[in-house]
Amino acid sequence: MSYYDYYNVNEQDDKIQLSDHFSYSRLVRFATPSIIMMICTTIFGVIDGFFISNFVGKTAFASINLILPFLQIIGSMGVILGADGSALIARALGSGDKDRAGRYFTMTMIATLLGGLLFTVVGLVMLRPMAYLLGATEEMIGDCVTYGSICLLFNLFYLAQRVLQEYLVVAEKPRLALKIMLIAGAANIVLDLIFVHPAFLNMGVSGAAISTGICEVLAAAIPFAWFVSRRNKTAIRFRQTRVEWNTLRRAGITGSSDTISAMSASVIGMLYNMQLMHYAGENGVAAYGVVMYASFIFTAIFSGYSVGTAPIMGYHYGAGNQSEMRNVFKKSITMLSVAAAAMVVLISLLARPFSAIFVGYDWKLLDLTTRAFIICMLPYLMMWFNTYLSTVFTALDKGPMAAALTACRVIIFPVVCIIVMPLLWELDGVWFALTGAELLGVIVIGLAFFTQKRKFGY
Repeated sequence: MSYYDYYNVNEQDDKIQLSDHFSYSRLVRFATPSIIMMICTTIFGVIDGFFISNFVGKTAFASINLILPFLQIIGSMGVILGADGSALIARALGSGDKDRAGRYFTMTMIATLLGGLLFTVVGLVMLRPMAYLLGATEEMIGDCVTYGSICLLFNLFYLAQRVLQEYLVVAEKPRLALKIMLIAGAANIVLDLIFVHPAFLNMGVSGAAISTGICEVLAAAIPFAWFVSRRNKTAIRFRQTRVEWNTLRRAGITGSSDTISAMSASVIGMLYNMQLMHYAGENGVAAYGVVMYASFIFTAIFSGYSVGTAPIMGYHYGAGNQSEMRNVFKKSITMLSVAAAAMVVLISLLARPFSAIFVGYDWKLLDLTTRAFIICMLPYLMMWFNTYLSTVFTALDKGPMAAALTACRVIIFPVVCIIVMPLLWELDGVWFALTGAELLGVIVIGLAFFTQKRKFGY
């Protein structure tokens, strides 16, 4: 039995299609692979952090967390055209135009890789100056530049696996996408152990970056092989295309909501690090790094569900099926709200044990991290709403509105809160800043939705 035969055995009986009516269980089954894929993608950085913190040291751990937001910005800018690619393809499939779906697939993939190449070069040029701007000390700058340079050299593979994983979901192959990410995640753990652990190669931060890069190559190569293989019977395959500038412009505008969200999270991370270097020094940055690892999991769950269900909304929007759009929306709101509350309670109870995994060797740092951990979980009671609504607007071709709302929630509000609140409450003001920003975001996005709901049948 061949590799692809294995993944296609007996799938037809329980295969979920975009045209289906979705119950709670079918929504969960359809979105779960995307959620786990997102978690696996973020786990790459978490695994690096664990090995670096425990086997290289606190300074190296603070260094990679200081430069990581800049690397995330470069990655987000590279996928700005590909971010709306899945929605474009889903809408084309929903309208019955399979040829257009294939052309959009090819065009957005090419645009993503070309854009990614440009921003990779920009990132390499700006890496050292940016590290100094963010507050890197002479003890940190070497690790910042080493880790960042290696990660950027693998950036095109990171972008390719990001986009191809989303396209596998639109191709109704979420299980294959999930298995690919599980393989890559397991490989990352093994390679980090080999490259970073003192008992083996002991390569420090460079070993962690190389192991992550190898796994990104793996996560991109397997879905690429599937899309060009004969096993791909869908309309989503590489074919001759031409540049459709208006479509690319719309994709850039519509996809900018998700891209702005990802980029702004990185900008906020940079501001956080600058404020923490001022109020708490290296320990503050290290504590924030641990908190962000937990937040990556929250964000991955919310974003994974939103991205996973966006093709459903886009398909039924293209087909004019407002009743199913309404059904999916109501069920999603219910599930996400319950899940967010449960996760916040659970993670808050596990704050100290989780922190000890990364910084248990330093009791002062552990106490600081635990306090920050509990405070920084509060925004996630609201973040699910803001993340999902932004994705809904994107899927329904309301890109400019989604981009404007996202800019308010994830750029304007957080920047104001991070600058102003520490002036009033110092270090606690830094930790509480995102809670204030998400609360303002709920108000603005909620008002925008209620002004538009009739237009989309809600």
